Amino acid sequence: MDFSLGQDRQMLVDSLGRYLSANFDFSTREKALVSAEGFSRDMWAGLAELGVIGALFTEDAGGYGGDAFDIGAVFGEIGRAIALGPFLGTLMAGRILQAAGETDVIESLISGQTIVTFAHEPAIDGNGVMADPARATRAGDGWTVSGAKGVVPYLAGADVILVTAQGEGGASTFLVEKGADGVTATDYPLVDGGSAGELTMKDAPARLIGQAGQAQDAIDDAIAAGLVALSWEAVAVMDVLRASTLDYMKTRKQFGIPIGKFQALQHRMATVALEIEQARSAAINAAAMLNEEPVKRDRAASAAKYTVGKTGVLAAEEALQLHGGIGMTWELPLSHYAKRMIMIGSELGGEDEHLERFIALGQKAA
Repeated sequence: MDFSLGQDRQMLVDSLGRYLSANFDFSTREKALVSAEGFSRDMWAGLAELGVIGALFTEDAGGYGGDAFDIGAVFGEIGRAIALGPFLGTLMAGRILQAAGETDVIESLISGQTIVTFAHEPAIDGNGVMADPARATRAGDGWTVSGAKGVVPYLAGADVILVTAQGEGGASTFLVEKGADGVTATDYPLVDGGSAGELTMKDAPARLIGQAGQAQDAIDDAIAAGLVALSWEAVAVMDVLRASTLDYMKTRKQFGIPIGKFQALQHRMATVALEIEQARSAAINAAAMLNEEPVKRDRAASAAKYTVGKTGVLAAEEALQLHGGIGMTWELPLSHYAKRMIMIGSELGGEDEHLERFIALGQKAA
């Protein structure tokens, strides 16, 4: 079976790879991750000009891609460079806007003029208590939203926020201006770089995007696309961890010979390589199933997320152990790849959650 991306997508991958290599080296990343927004606006504008953001959306919405393998191709390069930016929030919010026919907002998003993030998960306080679901209320001809959302990606740099809230009849989606009355954002850095924030809304004015029923379908689709994106990003991160470790094993000597000569270590790296290929297959399968019926789509997505989470821990641990103490240092890029890999494991649900979901969906399909 041919698993190549095809000529057009390969051109996109090559262009994005060259851009990130030229404009986002490790020192540039260090500067970006300590900035107030957690990423470089200049780099984001450059990616928009290159057409990278447009590759995530369909032609009908103003983009020129939008297929699952377009998403995978972009996020694979993001993972290879551990690039910082609101990529996941842009993808997920954009999918919901695309489903609602909000082409004006998407065009502004694709051009890089507007940064949109996705606020879906409820906030959790210091005692582990989850906040009540956000609520939407009619206010004259419009709506207001009240509630709290947690770990909203790149909230500091967002212009508008795509918020999910319980409206009339169920979950609905709304656009909320970050600077609107009643909106409070508390930002913080993440362990792997970038930033997130806690969002609190109290009677914040909101624009309805999707009502109950249709909105839930769009939310589910956005989550599935996000899982595909994270799976491809994770595989790329694991590839770098493995390659960096193999290179180190050729130069680090013990007892006068490179440690790569030790058979026990060769076996450990062979296991890593085998597990990464399993994760790659799961990520490809998740992309292939993105447009299938919801049960098949979601089961493949959960299978991929579980697999990359489990394999990612193995790849990160082996890379750090075989590097020794130097593997944990800030100055070595490998430690940042390991942190990103562990963070991906918890985004949009961890291993246990997706294993349970995979089993439940299998029973539903039967």
